[in-house]
Amino acid sequence: MLKQRSFWIALVILTLLIVGAAIALKTRNAKHGPAIKPAAVAPVLEFLAGDLLEITPQDLRQTISVSGALRARNQAVVKAKVAGEIREVLVREGAAVTENQILIRVDGSEYQARVTQAAGALQAARGQLEIASKARDNNRALMDKGFISKNAFDNSASQYAIAQANIDSARGTLDIAQKSLADTVLRAPIAGLISRRSVQPGEKVSADNLLLEIVDLRQMEMEASVPSTDIVQIKLGQPVNIRVDGISQAITGSVVRINPTTQAGSRSILAYIQVNNPDGALRGGMFGQAELTLSQKTGVLSVPQSAIRQVSGRTIVYAIENGVLTEKPVTLGLEGKNDSGAVVEITAGLASGAQIVKANLGNLQAGTPARLAASSAAAVAAPTAVPARKE
Repeated sequence: MLKQRSFWIALVILTLLIVGAAIALKTRNAKHGPAIKPAAVAPVLEFLAGDLLEITPQDLRQTISVSGALRARNQAVVKAKVAGEIREVLVREGAAVTENQILIRVDGSEYQARVTQAAGALQAARGQLEIASKARDNNRALMDKGFISKNAFDNSASQYAIAQANIDSARGTLDIAQKSLADTVLRAPIAGLISRRSVQPGEKVSADNLLLEIVDLRQMEMEASVPSTDIVQIKLGQPVNIRVDGISQAITGSVVRINPTTQAGSRSILAYIQVNNPDGALRGGMFGQAELTLSQKTGVLSVPQSAIRQVSGRTIVYAIENGVLTEKPVTLGLEGKNDSGAVVEITAGLASGAQIVKANLGNLQAGTPARLAASSAAAVAAPTAVPARKE
């Protein structure tokens, strides 16, 4: 009897516990209610300052790039004027020389002997002339007195003329010998630097053998091949910017000559660009890249070429207006450069002060809210553009 009673008491207590737990769970669920999802927020594109550009009127240049090697505008060669053995070579490559400076001496002993011989022949001819002159004068007096015939006088006059001709010939021979002797000493035709030496002392050379080359580096010149379709826009005196391998700073030159004919095998024409080189930093053979301006406009609106997009067959630029990314259909004009790099003229579709996306940042959706990132808004300049971020 006692066991049966205890069983029923335990059953009642267990039932009460189950009911109480159910009530507590229901109460808790009622208190907290079902989970509420947060309201959806439209994504916002954030741009760095480096991603955007406010366009303003600027100058625009249409240019072409040409290249070529630099060379000294003024060059000279020193060649042997007479045959002989080289006695002295007074300069080497890289040596600075002045105009008329002695550079090479050729053995002049043979030429000195020729001068001596020619001088002796001239002296002998003068003696013969003196004898012929006296004979002519004497015969003239005798003819006047009737002691000799006119034919005899004419004969003496002819001998005098021959003696005079021999004087002229001997004098010419002496001049040639003296010139040859002087040519054994070779001098610099221009001031500059020795760029090549092709002879050593003791070598035998013939007339017209190349011995030395001299370059004057104070003025350099570059030959630039310009397409014939563009040459009409190149003008004499036009300034040119040139970048030379190994030189950090761009240098300025000018167009001084334009070849009147096209190059064989091509449709290009040579333009000659002169560059002043007072400090001698430029050397012959250096490679240069020149930028020639074909046309120029001032005060035009332009955008970087990277900002131009093709969407559904339309040419557009993305701009931010009233905090929203918008597509701006544009009309393009001249392609060229300004101070910031390669740009394209905008003839219609944008106004001065428009804020555009200057780089291709991937797929952008017009109508999306957009703003400048807070960190970029506070900075004067931003780092290189990165893809726009969505919140």
